[in-house]
Amino acid sequence: MKPLALLALLSLLAACNTVAGAGEDVSNGARTVQGWFGGN
Repeated sequence: MKPLALLALLSLLAACNTVAGAGEDVSNGARTVQGWFGGN
């Protein structure tokens, strides 16, 4: 699971083009992973 999460994180970071966008992408990625584990 860790390699998949790392790959997802890297692809999200590669998709953004600003520092603010990177923060939003990381937050969205964290929410997605949290959803995989049944978090709210």
